[in-house]
Amino acid sequence: MTAPAIRAVSLPNGGIVPALGLGTWYLGEQRARRATEFAALRTGIESGLTLIDTAEMYGHGAAEELVGEVIAGRRDSVYLVSKVMPDNATRRGTVEACQASLRRLGTDHLDLYLLHWRGRVPLADTVAAFEELVQAGLIRGWGVSNFDAPDLDELASVPGGARVQTDQVLYNLARRGPEYDLLPRCREAGLPLMAYSPVDHGRLLEDPAVSDMAAAKGVTAAQLALAWVLRVPEVFAIVKASTPARVAENRAALEISFSAAELEQLDQMFPPPSSKVPLEML
Repeated sequence: MTAPAIRAVSLPNGGIVPALGLGTWYLGEQRARRATEFAALRTGIESGLTLIDTAEMYGHGAAEELVGEVIAGRRDSVYLVSKVMPDNATRRGTVEACQASLRRLGTDHLDLYLLHWRGRVPLADTVAAFEELVQAGLIRGWGVSNFDAPDLDELASVPGGARVQTDQVLYNLARRGPEYDLLPRCREAGLPLMAYSPVDHGRLLEDPAVSDMAAAKGVTAAQLALAWVLRVPEVFAIVKASTPARVAENRAALEISFSAAELEQLDQMFPPPSSKVPLEML
């Protein structure tokens, strides 16, 4: 069955990713939920959400193992992203971590491999390892996560650092700090931003302002929060959904638009930054 076409975002290396993808944080950790989580991820793929984001840290590899089961026999239909932890991000450690992730995922390559956040390992060592993995065909490209604008500036000064494909950061209605300098910097560099936790780990679902506007638009609070992040052409987002019904709900957010008056109202409720805000993490 051909998945419905959805808006896509282009990466610097020519890769094309759906504007909305599937997150896997906390998935695969409980045997009792595995069948439902498996069905949720399969539903996402079949509905066009073919970007899957995971990490070696998630459940100490349990999320990658679940994803491996989900994509078995359909690897070519998904865009697969995983991440290396900072403590493993040495020249040798990055390669070994990637190989371990590939074994858990049951594949011979990743489409994108990210440094999960900055640690004590020099960026030059991690980038050199990423480039080695690209040359070996084990990854198609690499990126970073939780990098603020100054971090990207430093990355750009490292040999090979300009080949970064994306920066995955916390960005949602309640955490708009990236709009001040990070998003403009990425836009100027042609570097799309990958937003994680677009519903702020569920907190936005309990916000009366979000719920009231969502009700007025005839959508759910989650759909409204997600659609707001997706309004930016250079941003693509990943969101976790552990049931097929929630996947379908998230998928429908791609069809939601905002009037100028609604966006102004959201700006009043969740003001954009007027000065530098340090990048937040979850």
